[in-house]
Amino acid sequence: MPRFLNVLAQGVERGRQLLAGQAPWTTQKSRRLHGYVSALDGSIQPYLLRLPASYDPAKPARLYVWLHGRDRALTEAAFLDRALNPTTPAANIPADEGQIQLDVYGRWNGIAYHWAGEVDVFEAIAAVQSRYKIDPDRILLRGFSMGGCGAWHIALHHPGAFAAAEIGAGTWPLRSQLPGFPPYQAGPLRIYENILDWSLNAFNLPIAGHGGENETGVSSIPPPPAGTKTRGQLESSLRVRAQLAKEGFPAEGDPYDLRVPGTPARFFISKNTGHSTSPEVRALLDAFLKEHGDRGRRSPDHIRFVTFTTRYHRSHWVTIDQLQKHYERAEVDVRRLDAGQTYTLNTRNITRLTLAETAAARHITIDGQQLNLKPAPHLTLARTGDRWGLARPVQGLVKTHALQGPIDDAFMDPFLLVRPTGQPWNAEAHAQALRLLARFDRLYAKGLRAHPRIKNDKDVTSSDIAKYNLILFGDPGSNRWITRLQGKTPLHWTRDRVSLGPQSFPAADHLPALVYPNPLAPRRYVVLNSGMTIEDREFTYEYGMPRLGDFAILKVKAGAEWPDVAIAGLFNERWQLP
Repeated sequence: MPRFLNVLAQGVERGRQLLAGQAPWTTQKSRRLHGYVSALDGSIQPYLLRLPASYDPAKPARLYVWLHGRDRALTEAAFLDRALNPTTPAANIPADEGQIQLDVYGRWNGIAYHWAGEVDVFEAIAAVQSRYKIDPDRILLRGFSMGGCGAWHIALHHPGAFAAAEIGAGTWPLRSQLPGFPPYQAGPLRIYENILDWSLNAFNLPIAGHGGENETGVSSIPPPPAGTKTRGQLESSLRVRAQLAKEGFPAEGDPYDLRVPGTPARFFISKNTGHSTSPEVRALLDAFLKEHGDRGRRSPDHIRFVTFTTRYHRSHWVTIDQLQKHYERAEVDVRRLDAGQTYTLNTRNITRLTLAETAAARHITIDGQQLNLKPAPHLTLARTGDRWGLARPVQGLVKTHALQGPIDDAFMDPFLLVRPTGQPWNAEAHAQALRLLARFDRLYAKGLRAHPRIKNDKDVTSSDIAKYNLILFGDPGSNRWITRLQGKTPLHWTRDRVSLGPQSFPAADHLPALVYPNPLAPRRYVVLNSGMTIEDREFTYEYGMPRLGDFAILKVKAGAEWPDVAIAGLFNERWQLP
């Protein structure tokens, strides 16, 4: 029976069982199929659980989170069908330590667990936690090939979220190493496309990077120039290992089984193996997972954390609230001493941070400056000039977590597309706005497996404004919510001209696109005339590059979904034009 018919038959059977008051799939042994409603876009996303024979619902279980490799045939129907008809290679099956394994669908191949795929990983974990008793300190991340690419990204950007990470193969991003990108593209590339810049975050997360000695797969996206020597997808762990050496942590030992003194990182190479894992390395990986699953995630007394954006702002009990300048390396090196009474911090490119677990804190030295403070569960420190002190309430707009751009960042939290219904000021510009809306809906559905939420402007409610990032299309004549924003952003828009600062363009054939804190709901974004800005092919690609930064003026291109770009750029840390 074709897969989609098989899945339909399963669904019909489940419907019959529900009508009879039964739900046997919720108690069946070994494998269980579930789904959840994504807060991001309202879609239903499937996931598979593999339960051990020893599973006891009364006891907290450890959870292995598995990110699958690229598979162009892996539609939802194929995922559901394969879930009940397993074909998982033995090299990817870990030893039974009493864990539940979560197989994440991850939006098909949608951007390799970046963007909505990244959100999917954490939403799937939360869905499992809502149904099963999971030990939050024994969640371990695993991935191979495309799943390895995603696991590198997620592990290094969220180093406090997991007890450990097993990462096999995976392409590494080459584009971020190439010259010639304008600043509004080069900056965001350091976030989404450069695992190397984030390698130091292995300092606090046990990572086992591995690959085959005879790997021949594509090593990087885009592929390296013809004639370039590579070791295939083993390159990703080789390059992270080399970056750790540059950070002061060289690897030691057997080249096929390396440790990195000063960090919990391990690196393995499977001898005489291609795009797979040898039984010998599988045994070493199983021992690694058992060790850190038994140990569990612990609160470290020494944290080193690197970031380039407040989107990725936390490691364990340290949160970076504000940067001096986005897209430049920011880091904190913090030690907790004397049973939590004394803290020493060294920072770079950080102007505001929060320390948790500080109920006993009395003495803090930060960048050589001594602060004497009263203990509290959380302490927020801010820098003014060269001086640090207890933070005061933030005045005015600043770039902070989930409110820092670029435009594409608005699609990592729940969002709502708003279609215009009024009379447009300029027909050609309005038509371009509608083509941009249609393009995003089409590509998101194809690559990220959902049609985004959409409403007419007249149907948007106060609840919508509070819940969602608003993605507005049209102009002040056609979209009533764009009208409400007039004079409340750096944009100046009349029937005749569209202006950002001193740069002005005819409104008849130009259209603004930007992301900005929503003046009607300051903890949410508002976006004008843009879905995600990544290229069409990148919706099913390993990486997706934001093309417009925080703002742009677009030149209408008759009949084309994607217009020309007149100007584009990034707002400063106060959401002002540079």
